[in-house]
Amino acid sequence: MKYLFFLLPLFFISCGDGKPTKSLPKDLDSLLVLFPDSVQLLVKHGNKMLKDLKFDKAMADGAKALRLDSSNMDARMLYADVLNNRPDRSVADVMLAQEQYKKIVKSDAKSLKGLIGLASTYSQQQDFETSFKYINTALRMNPRYRDAYVLKGTNYMFLGKIDLAKSSYETAVQQDPKFYEAYVMLGSLYQAEENAICIEYFTTAATLQPKNTEVLYALAYAKQIFGDTDGALPIYRKMIKIDTSYYEALFQIGYIQQFTFEDLDSAIYYYNSALQTEPRFVEAWHNLGLCYETQGDKTRALQSYGKALKYNPEFEVSRIQADALR
Repeated sequence: MKYLFFLLPLFFISCGDGKPTKSLPKDLDSLLVLFPDSVQLLVKHGNKMLKDLKFDKAMADGAKALRLDSSNMDARMLYADVLNNRPDRSVADVMLAQEQYKKIVKSDAKSLKGLIGLASTYSQQQDFETSFKYINTALRMNPRYRDAYVLKGTNYMFLGKIDLAKSSYETAVQQDPKFYEAYVMLGSLYQAEENAICIEYFTTAATLQPKNTEVLYALAYAKQIFGDTDGALPIYRKMIKIDTSYYEALFQIGYIQQFTFEDLDSAIYYYNSALQTEPRFVEAWHNLGLCYETQGDKTRALQSYGKALKYNPEFEVSRIQADALR
């Protein structure tokens, strides 16, 4: 969701002495060096950092902007959004975010973003009744508000009401056909039901996000588990071109080479490539052991099973395989 901010003039901006300064830099980082206490710039930069998932930088911007102007609701929204969305958020973070959203909604009862942010804090506290109350308040104001349907879907997933979750995510993409995350969620739900229609949803998401490796992996893996390995391989290879360190894609290519095409040399190459990036990847060590065992290389096979058990002593399939080989 994009938000509107008052933009700095392109050609000049008034400084403290009232004189126009020409040829200002256009990028936010440089502007913040010149105007480090500009709440407007801090909020805009913080929202950009949040969109890019750079939570620490977004938090620094939001906290500073709020200190500079506690009456600025855009600054308060940024601060609340970071607290509420960062991956390592604590219970205290969610409670603090909830307080911020309440202040936003008190200041502007028609703030849809504030209402849904507030609803999401109650979802995280497992208070779905209150969460739905704020969601429905937002939808009465705007029945086409995408994020309300997204949160509805998430709530229904937590409650185990999968059909209602699907319906909510479908409504979300009806409001915003370019909202790829909802297509990924729908694909994941259908994949969990072993329904091949998930490939259609992942394909749509990948069309919208052709360079998003997480989306591409979801599509490739769905094709793979539903038997279209020829369709999966080029997607995995595309992922590796985008991100050479994406070890899961390397592993899956190795898996297909081993179990579909029985090309053990290729499988060994891709497993080793995956392990160069993530040496603790026990499944890759195990499958590497299987390859060496099939080739009759008992020593390397046992070494590979040993590596798997080193990184995960409870990985019983490697222990069983190694014991049988000995």
